[in-house]
Amino acid sequence: MIDRYSRPEMSKIWDLNSKFDYYLKVELAVCDAYAQLGYFPVEDIQKVHKKAKFSIERIDKIEAEVHHDVIAFLTCVNESLGDNLSKYMHVGMTSSDVIDTAFALQIKDSSFIINDDFDVLLSTIKDLAIKYKNTICIGRSHGIHAEVTTFGVKLLNMYDMLERVYKNFQDSAEEVRVGQISGPVGTYSNLPIELEPIVCENLDLKPARISTQIIARDYHARYMQALGLVASVIEQIATEIRHLQRTEVREVEEGFSKKQKGSSAMPHKKNPVLSENLCGLARVVRNNVNTAMENIVLWHERDISHSSAERIIFPDSLILVDFMLNRLTNIFSNLVVKENNMKQNTNMFGGIVYSQKVLLALVESGLTREQAYIIVQRNALDAFENDGDFRYNLEHDDDVTKQLSTDDLDDCFQVEEYLRNVDKIYNKFGL
Repeated sequence: MIDRYSRPEMSKIWDLNSKFDYYLKVELAVCDAYAQLGYFPVEDIQKVHKKAKFSIERIDKIEAEVHHDVIAFLTCVNESLGDNLSKYMHVGMTSSDVIDTAFALQIKDSSFIINDDFDVLLSTIKDLAIKYKNTICIGRSHGIHAEVTTFGVKLLNMYDMLERVYKNFQDSAEEVRVGQISGPVGTYSNLPIELEPIVCENLDLKPARISTQIIARDYHARYMQALGLVASVIEQIATEIRHLQRTEVREVEEGFSKKQKGSSAMPHKKNPVLSENLCGLARVVRNNVNTAMENIVLWHERDISHSSAERIIFPDSLILVDFMLNRLTNIFSNLVVKENNMKQNTNMFGGIVYSQKVLLALVESGLTREQAYIIVQRNALDAFENDGDFRYNLEHDDDVTKQLSTDDLDDCFQVEEYLRNVDKIYNKFGL
Protein backbone atom coordinates (compact mmCIF):
# COMPACT_ATOMS: atom_id res chain seq x y z
CA MET A 1 0.00 0.00 0.00
CA ILE A 2 2.80 2.39 -0.90
CA ASP A 3 2.34 5.60 -2.86
CA ARG A 4 3.41 9.19 -2.52
CA TYR A 5 1.50 9.53 0.78
CA SER A 6 3.36 6.69 2.48
CA ARG A 7 6.76 6.94 4.09
CA PRO A 8 9.23 4.22 3.09
CA GLU A 9 10.70 4.02 6.58
CA MET A 10 7.41 2.59 7.90
CA SER A 11 7.44 -0.25 5.39
CA LYS A 12 11.11 -0.85 6.02
CA ILE A 13 10.47 -1.52 9.73
CA TRP A 14 8.30 -4.46 8.72
CA ASP A 15 10.35 -5.98 5.91
CA LEU A 16 12.10 -9.32 6.37
CA ASN A 17 15.59 -7.90 6.69
CA SER A 18 14.48 -5.51 9.44
CA LYS A 19 12.72 -8.29 11.31
CA PHE A 20 15.96 -10.24 11.63
CA ASP A 21 17.87 -7.05 12.36
CA TYR A 22 15.56 -6.49 15.35
CA TYR A 23 16.13 -10.11 16.36
CA LEU A 24 19.86 -9.46 16.34
CA LYS A 25 19.47 -6.29 18.42
CA VAL A 26 17.68 -8.31 21.08
CA GLU A 27 20.26 -11.11 21.08
CA LEU A 28 23.11 -8.62 21.35
CA ALA A 29 21.35 -6.75 24.14
CA VAL A 30 21.08 -10.02 26.05
CA CYS A 31 24.81 -10.67 25.54
CA ASP A 32 25.57 -7.18 26.84
CA ALA A 33 23.41 -7.75 29.91
CA TYR A 34 25.16 -11.05 30.65
CA ALA A 35 28.49 -9.23 30.41
CA GLN A 36 27.23 -6.41 32.62
CA LEU A 37 26.26 -8.97 35.27
CA GLY A 38 29.67 -10.62 35.01
CA TYR A 39 28.59 -13.86 33.33
CA PHE A 40 30.35 -13.23 29.99
CA PRO A 41 33.75 -11.62 29.29
CA VAL A 42 33.25 -8.06 28.09
CA GLU A 43 36.03 -8.46 25.51
CA ASP A 44 34.32 -11.48 23.91
CA ILE A 45 30.97 -9.71 23.71
CA GLN A 46 32.65 -6.78 21.99
CA LYS A 47 33.88 -9.27 19.40
CA VAL A 48 30.37 -10.67 19.07
CA HIS A 49 29.09 -7.20 18.21
CA LYS A 50 31.71 -6.79 15.51
CA LYS A 51 31.27 -10.21 13.90
CA ALA A 52 27.56 -11.03 14.26
CA LYS A 53 25.69 -10.80 10.97
CA PHE A 54 23.09 -12.63 8.95
CA SER A 55 22.00 -13.20 5.38
CA ILE A 56 18.38 -13.52 4.32
CA GLU A 57 19.36 -15.98 1.62
CA ARG A 58 21.23 -18.16 4.09
CA ILE A 59 18.37 -18.00 6.64
CA ASP A 60 15.89 -19.06 3.95
CA LYS A 61 18.10 -22.02 2.99
CA ILE A 62 18.45 -23.18 6.60
CA GLU A 63 14.75 -22.67 7.34
CA ALA A 64 13.85 -24.87 4.38
CA GLU A 65 15.51 -27.68 6.29
CA VAL A 66 14.71 -26.93 9.95
CA HIS A 67 11.28 -25.31 9.46
CA HIS A 68 11.90 -22.83 12.30
CA ASP A 69 12.73 -19.21 11.53
CA VAL A 70 14.42 -18.35 14.83
CA ILE A 71 16.62 -21.46 14.69
CA ALA A 72 17.49 -20.63 11.09
CA PHE A 73 18.35 -17.08 12.12
CA LEU A 74 20.51 -18.23 15.05
CA THR A 75 22.29 -20.85 12.95
CA CYS A 76 23.11 -18.21 10.36
CA VAL A 77 24.40 -15.73 12.96
CA ASN A 78 26.43 -18.42 14.71
CA GLU A 79 28.11 -19.28 11.44
CA SER A 80 29.36 -15.70 11.31
CA LEU A 81 30.64 -15.93 14.90
CA GLY A 82 32.39 -19.29 14.86
CA ASP A 83 32.55 -21.81 17.70
CA ASN A 84 34.40 -19.59 20.18
CA LEU A 85 31.83 -16.79 20.14
CA SER A 86 28.57 -18.54 19.21
CA LYS A 87 28.39 -20.03 22.71
CA TYR A 88 27.28 -16.62 24.00
CA MET A 89 24.18 -16.43 21.80
CA HIS A 90 20.66 -17.22 23.04
CA VAL A 91 21.81 -18.56 26.42
CA GLY A 92 18.83 -19.65 28.55
CA MET A 93 16.35 -18.02 26.18
CA THR A 94 13.37 -19.27 24.24
CA SER A 95 12.37 -18.13 20.75
CA SER A 96 9.58 -15.88 21.97
CA ASP A 97 12.02 -13.93 24.13
CA VAL A 98 13.52 -12.81 20.85
CA ILE A 99 10.31 -12.59 18.81
CA ASP A 100 8.16 -10.66 21.28
CA THR A 101 10.88 -8.28 22.36
CA ALA A 102 11.82 -7.59 18.74
CA PHE A 103 8.11 -7.16 17.98
CA ALA A 104 7.93 -4.51 20.71
CA LEU A 105 10.83 -2.68 19.06
CA GLN A 106 9.09 -2.73 15.68
CA ILE A 107 5.91 -1.34 17.23
CA LYS A 108 7.87 1.31 19.15
CA ASP A 109 9.69 2.53 16.06
CA SER A 110 6.47 2.50 14.04
CA SER A 111 4.78 4.55 16.74
CA PHE A 112 7.41 7.25 16.41
CA ILE A 113 6.43 7.64 12.76
CA ILE A 114 2.71 7.77 13.58
CA ASN A 115 3.45 10.44 16.20
CA ASP A 116 5.19 12.56 13.57
CA ASP A 117 2.26 12.08 11.17
CA PHE A 118 -0.19 13.27 13.81
CA ASP A 119 1.87 16.33 14.67
CA VAL A 120 1.88 17.50 11.05
CA LEU A 121 -1.81 16.76 10.52
CA LEU A 122 -2.93 18.51 13.69
CA SER A 123 -0.82 21.56 12.88
CA THR A 124 -2.33 21.71 9.38
CA ILE A 125 -5.92 21.52 10.63
CA LYS A 126 -5.29 24.04 13.41
CA ASP A 127 -3.96 26.56 10.88
CA LEU A 128 -7.07 26.08 8.73
CA ALA A 129 -9.34 26.43 11.76
CA ILE A 130 -7.74 29.78 12.54
CA LYS A 131 -8.01 30.89 8.90
CA TYR A 132 -11.70 29.99 8.62
CA LYS A 133 -12.74 30.91 12.16
CA ASN A 134 -15.39 33.36 10.97
CA THR A 135 -16.30 31.75 7.65
CA ILE A 136 -20.05 31.28 7.88
CA CYS A 137 -21.48 27.91 6.87
CA ILE A 138 -24.48 25.81 7.69
CA GLY A 139 -24.50 23.12 10.34
CA ARG A 140 -26.50 20.01 9.53
CA SER A 141 -28.22 17.32 11.54
CA HIS A 142 -29.55 14.22 9.80
CA GLY A 143 -28.00 15.75 6.67
CA ILE A 144 -30.57 18.58 6.83
CA HIS A 145 -29.84 22.25 7.41
CA ALA A 146 -29.92 23.02 11.14
CA GLU A 147 -28.35 26.34 12.20
CA VAL A 148 -25.49 28.58 11.23
CA THR A 149 -21.96 27.75 12.35
CA THR A 150 -18.53 28.48 10.90
CA PHE A 151 -16.22 26.30 8.88
CA GLY A 152 -13.57 26.97 11.47
CA VAL A 153 -15.75 25.47 14.18
CA LYS A 154 -16.24 22.41 11.98
CA LEU A 155 -12.48 22.11 11.65
CA LEU A 156 -12.00 22.50 15.39
CA ASN A 157 -14.32 19.57 15.96
CA MET A 158 -12.16 17.48 13.61
CA TYR A 159 -9.06 18.68 15.42
CA ASP A 160 -10.55 17.72 18.77
CA MET A 161 -11.38 14.18 17.64
CA LEU A 162 -7.94 13.67 16.15
CA GLU A 163 -6.18 15.07 19.21
CA ARG A 164 -8.16 12.69 21.42
CA VAL A 165 -7.39 9.55 19.39
CA TYR A 166 -3.77 10.69 19.18
CA LYS A 167 -3.60 10.77 22.98
CA ASN A 168 -5.22 7.35 23.14
CA PHE A 169 -2.72 6.04 20.60
CA GLN A 170 0.20 7.44 22.59
CA ASP A 171 -1.09 5.81 25.77
CA SER A 172 -1.45 2.43 24.07
CA ALA A 173 1.97 2.77 22.42
CA GLU A 174 3.52 3.37 25.82
CA GLU A 175 1.68 0.40 27.32
CA VAL A 176 2.77 -2.02 24.58
CA ARG A 177 6.42 -0.92 24.87
CA VAL A 178 7.18 -4.09 26.81
CA GLY A 179 9.85 -6.75 26.42
CA GLN A 180 10.60 -10.09 28.02
CA ILE A 181 13.62 -12.33 28.60
CA SER A 182 12.02 -14.95 30.84
CA GLY A 183 12.62 -18.39 29.31
CA PRO A 184 10.34 -21.19 28.09
CA VAL A 185 7.39 -20.63 30.45
CA GLY A 186 8.31 -17.30 32.02
CA THR A 187 10.02 -18.65 35.15
CA TYR A 188 13.59 -17.56 34.29
CA SER A 189 14.57 -21.22 34.72
CA ASN A 190 17.88 -21.01 32.85
CA LEU A 191 18.82 -17.36 33.09
CA PRO A 192 19.17 -14.78 35.85
CA ILE A 193 16.00 -12.83 36.52
CA GLU A 194 18.13 -9.68 36.83
CA LEU A 195 18.90 -9.95 33.12
CA GLU A 196 15.50 -8.92 31.82
CA PRO A 197 15.31 -5.35 33.18
CA ILE A 198 18.82 -4.61 31.96
CA VAL A 199 18.03 -5.84 28.45
CA CYS A 200 14.79 -3.89 28.33
CA GLU A 201 16.37 -0.69 29.61
CA ASN A 202 19.10 -0.91 26.98
CA LEU A 203 16.43 -1.37 24.29
CA ASP A 204 14.25 1.46 25.66
CA LEU A 205 11.54 -1.01 26.65
CA LYS A 206 9.85 -1.83 29.94
CA PRO A 207 10.15 -5.37 31.34
CA ALA A 208 6.89 -7.28 31.47
CA ARG A 209 5.67 -7.65 35.03
CA ILE A 210 4.99 -11.30 34.19
CA SER A 211 5.07 -13.37 31.03
CA THR A 212 4.54 -16.99 30.07
CA GLN A 213 6.44 -17.91 26.96
CA ILE A 214 5.00 -14.77 25.41
CA ILE A 215 3.80 -11.32 26.37
CA ALA A 216 0.02 -11.37 26.88
CA ARG A 217 -1.83 -10.28 23.77
CA ASP A 218 -4.22 -7.88 25.46
CA TYR A 219 -1.35 -5.37 25.20
CA HIS A 220 -1.36 -5.72 21.45
CA ALA A 221 -5.14 -5.80 21.14
CA ARG A 222 -5.40 -2.43 22.91
CA TYR A 223 -2.78 -0.98 20.59
CA MET A 224 -4.67 -2.27 17.56
CA GLN A 225 -7.88 -0.82 18.98
CA ALA A 226 -6.13 2.55 19.14
CA LEU A 227 -5.24 2.22 15.46
CA GLY A 228 -8.85 1.32 14.73
CA LEU A 229 -10.04 4.46 16.49
CA VAL A 230 -7.60 6.56 14.49
CA ALA A 231 -8.85 5.01 11.26
CA SER A 232 -12.49 5.56 12.24
CA VAL A 233 -11.99 9.24 13.05
CA ILE A 234 -10.16 9.69 9.75
CA GLU A 235 -13.16 8.08 8.05
CA GLN A 236 -15.54 10.43 9.87
CA ILE A 237 -13.57 13.43 8.59
CA ALA A 238 -13.25 11.99 5.08
CA THR A 239 -17.01 11.34 5.00
CA GLU A 240 -17.67 14.99 5.89
CA ILE A 241 -15.43 16.13 3.06
CA ARG A 242 -17.20 13.78 0.64
CA HIS A 243 -20.60 15.18 1.62
CA LEU A 244 -19.43 18.78 1.39
CA GLN A 245 -18.08 18.15 -2.13
CA ARG A 246 -21.39 16.83 -3.48
CA THR A 247 -22.56 18.87 -6.48
CA GLU A 248 -25.66 20.19 -4.72
CA VAL A 249 -23.55 21.30 -1.74
CA ARG A 250 -20.15 22.34 -3.18
CA GLU A 251 -18.76 23.89 -0.02
CA VAL A 252 -15.33 22.26 -0.28
CA GLU A 253 -13.41 20.30 -2.89
CA GLU A 254 -10.32 18.15 -2.82
CA GLY A 255 -7.46 19.68 -4.75
CA PHE A 256 -7.63 18.92 -8.47
CA SER A 257 -4.46 19.25 -10.53
CA LYS A 258 -4.38 20.74 -14.04
CA LYS A 259 -3.89 17.41 -15.79
CA GLN A 260 -6.06 15.36 -13.46
CA LYS A 261 -9.13 13.59 -14.87
CA GLY A 262 -12.16 12.60 -12.83
CA SER A 263 -13.90 10.14 -15.12
CA SER A 264 -13.15 8.15 -18.27
CA ALA A 265 -16.62 8.98 -19.59
CA MET A 266 -17.62 12.35 -18.08
CA PRO A 267 -15.09 15.16 -18.45
CA HIS A 268 -16.94 17.40 -15.99
CA LYS A 269 -16.27 15.12 -13.02
CA LYS A 270 -14.17 16.11 -10.01
CA ASN A 271 -14.60 13.33 -7.49
CA PRO A 272 -13.53 13.16 -3.81
CA VAL A 273 -11.49 10.04 -4.53
CA LEU A 274 -8.86 10.59 -1.83
CA SER A 275 -11.49 10.79 0.89
CA GLU A 276 -13.29 7.78 -0.56
CA ASN A 277 -10.07 5.79 -0.41
CA LEU A 278 -9.65 6.70 3.25
CA CYS A 279 -13.16 5.43 4.04
CA GLY A 280 -12.36 2.11 2.40
CA LEU A 281 -9.03 1.69 4.15
CA ALA A 282 -10.61 2.40 7.53
CA ARG A 283 -12.66 -0.76 7.08
CA VAL A 284 -9.49 -2.81 6.72
CA VAL A 285 -7.91 -1.41 9.88
CA ARG A 286 -11.11 -1.87 11.90
CA ASN A 287 -11.42 -5.49 10.84
CA ASN A 288 -7.84 -6.09 11.94
CA VAL A 289 -8.90 -4.99 15.43
CA ASN A 290 -11.20 -8.00 15.64
CA THR A 291 -8.32 -10.33 14.75
CA ALA A 292 -6.15 -8.75 17.45
CA MET A 293 -8.91 -9.31 19.99
CA GLU A 294 -9.15 -12.96 19.02
CA ASN A 295 -5.38 -13.30 19.40
CA ILE A 296 -5.77 -12.79 23.15
CA VAL A 297 -7.19 -16.29 23.49
CA LEU A 298 -4.30 -18.82 23.48
CA TRP A 299 -3.71 -22.28 24.90
CA HIS A 300 -2.00 -22.49 28.29
CA GLU A 301 1.33 -20.65 28.37
CA ARG A 302 1.46 -20.27 24.62
CA ASP A 303 0.45 -21.46 21.19
CA ILE A 304 1.27 -19.86 17.84
CA SER A 305 -2.22 -19.16 16.50
CA HIS A 306 -1.64 -15.44 17.10
CA SER A 307 1.70 -15.11 15.34
CA SER A 308 0.61 -15.86 11.78
CA ALA A 309 -2.18 -13.28 12.03
CA GLU A 310 0.11 -10.68 13.61
CA ARG A 311 2.53 -10.94 10.71
CA ILE A 312 -0.29 -9.56 8.57
CA ILE A 313 -2.38 -7.26 10.72
CA PHE A 314 0.40 -5.23 12.36
CA PRO A 315 2.43 -4.33 9.25
CA ASP A 316 -0.75 -3.74 7.26
CA SER A 317 -2.44 -1.61 9.91
CA LEU A 318 0.57 0.52 10.73
CA ILE A 319 1.48 1.07 7.09
CA LEU A 320 -2.16 1.93 6.35
CA VAL A 321 -2.55 4.34 9.28
CA ASP A 322 0.70 6.05 8.29
CA PHE A 323 -0.66 6.29 4.75
CA MET A 324 -4.04 7.57 5.91
CA LEU A 325 -2.66 10.28 8.19
CA ASN A 326 -0.36 11.56 5.45
CA ARG A 327 -3.12 11.44 2.86
CA LEU A 328 -5.49 13.37 5.13
CA THR A 329 -2.80 15.99 5.65
CA ASN A 330 -2.46 16.24 1.88
CA ILE A 331 -6.22 16.66 1.48
CA PHE A 332 -6.34 19.52 3.98
CA SER A 333 -3.21 21.14 2.58
CA ASN A 334 -4.88 21.35 -0.84
CA LEU A 335 -8.49 21.78 0.21
CA VAL A 336 -10.53 24.23 -1.87
CA VAL A 337 -12.97 26.10 0.38
CA LYS A 338 -16.00 27.62 -1.39
CA GLU A 339 -16.84 30.43 1.01
CA ASN A 340 -19.48 32.00 -1.24
CA ASN A 341 -21.30 28.70 -1.60
CA MET A 342 -21.21 28.23 2.15
CA LYS A 343 -22.84 31.61 2.64
CA GLN A 344 -25.44 31.02 -0.05
CA ASN A 345 -26.40 27.67 1.47
CA THR A 346 -27.15 29.33 4.80
CA ASN A 347 -29.67 31.60 3.06
CA MET A 348 -31.58 28.94 1.15
CA PHE A 349 -35.39 29.23 1.19
CA GLY A 350 -35.22 32.70 2.63
CA GLY A 351 -33.24 31.78 5.71
CA ILE A 352 -35.37 28.98 7.19
CA VAL A 353 -32.41 28.10 9.42
CA TYR A 354 -33.30 31.18 11.51
CA SER A 355 -36.57 29.56 12.54
CA GLN A 356 -35.62 29.06 16.19
CA LYS A 357 -34.86 32.75 16.66
CA VAL A 358 -38.31 33.59 15.27
CA LEU A 359 -39.88 30.97 17.52
CA LEU A 360 -38.22 32.44 20.62
CA ALA A 361 -39.16 35.98 19.61
CA LEU A 362 -42.82 34.99 19.27
CA VAL A 363 -42.75 33.33 22.69
CA GLU A 364 -41.24 36.48 24.19
CA SER A 365 -44.03 38.48 22.56
CA GLY A 366 -46.60 36.57 24.58
CA LEU A 367 -47.53 33.47 22.58
CA THR A 368 -47.21 30.01 24.06
CA ARG A 369 -44.39 27.88 22.72
CA GLU A 370 -46.89 25.57 21.03
CA GLN A 371 -48.66 28.48 19.31
CA ALA A 372 -45.37 29.95 18.15
CA TYR A 373 -44.08 26.61 16.91
CA ILE A 374 -47.14 26.03 14.74
CA ILE A 375 -46.84 29.48 13.16
CA VAL A 376 -43.13 29.24 12.45
CA GLN A 377 -43.27 25.67 11.19
CA ARG A 378 -46.14 26.54 8.84
CA ASN A 379 -44.13 29.33 7.23
CA ALA A 380 -40.85 27.39 7.15
CA LEU A 381 -42.29 24.25 5.57
CA ASP A 382 -44.14 26.29 2.96
CA ALA A 383 -40.84 27.88 1.93
CA PHE A 384 -39.02 24.55 2.00
CA GLU A 385 -41.60 22.55 0.07
CA ASN A 386 -42.47 25.22 -2.50
CA ASP A 387 -38.99 26.66 -3.09
CA GLY A 388 -40.21 29.82 -1.41
CA ASP A 389 -38.95 32.49 0.95
CA PHE A 390 -39.30 32.03 4.71
CA ARG A 391 -38.68 35.68 5.53
CA TYR A 392 -41.26 36.80 2.94
CA ASN A 393 -43.80 34.35 4.38
CA LEU A 394 -43.28 35.72 7.89
CA GLU A 395 -43.68 39.31 6.72
CA HIS A 396 -47.04 38.42 5.14
CA ASP A 397 -48.43 36.32 7.97
CA ASP A 398 -50.82 38.27 10.20
CA ASP A 399 -50.17 35.91 13.10
CA VAL A 400 -46.54 37.03 12.96
CA THR A 401 -46.84 40.70 12.11
CA LYS A 402 -49.25 41.42 14.92
CA GLN A 403 -46.61 40.10 17.33
CA LEU A 404 -43.33 41.19 15.72
CA SER A 405 -42.24 44.36 13.94
CA THR A 406 -39.93 44.49 10.94
CA ASP A 407 -37.08 45.40 13.26
CA ASP A 408 -37.91 42.42 15.45
CA LEU A 409 -37.68 40.15 12.41
CA ASP A 410 -34.43 41.79 11.36
CA ASP A 411 -32.98 40.91 14.74
CA CYS A 412 -33.99 37.27 14.25
CA PHE A 413 -32.06 37.07 10.98
CA GLN A 414 -28.77 38.48 12.25
CA VAL A 415 -26.11 35.83 11.70
CA GLU A 416 -23.83 37.43 14.28
CA GLU A 417 -26.18 36.30 17.04
CA TYR A 418 -25.38 32.69 16.19
CA LEU A 419 -21.64 33.26 16.30
CA ARG A 420 -21.30 35.28 19.49
CA ASN A 421 -19.67 32.38 21.33
CA VAL A 422 -17.20 31.35 18.65
CA ASP A 423 -14.35 33.19 20.39
CA LYS A 424 -15.11 31.33 23.61
CA ILE A 425 -15.09 28.00 21.76
CA TYR A 426 -11.68 28.85 20.32
CA ASN A 427 -10.44 29.89 23.76
CA LYS A 428 -10.98 26.30 24.90
CA PHE A 429 -8.25 25.34 22.43
CA GLY A 430 -5.96 28.18 23.40
CA LEU A 431 -6.65 29.95 20.11
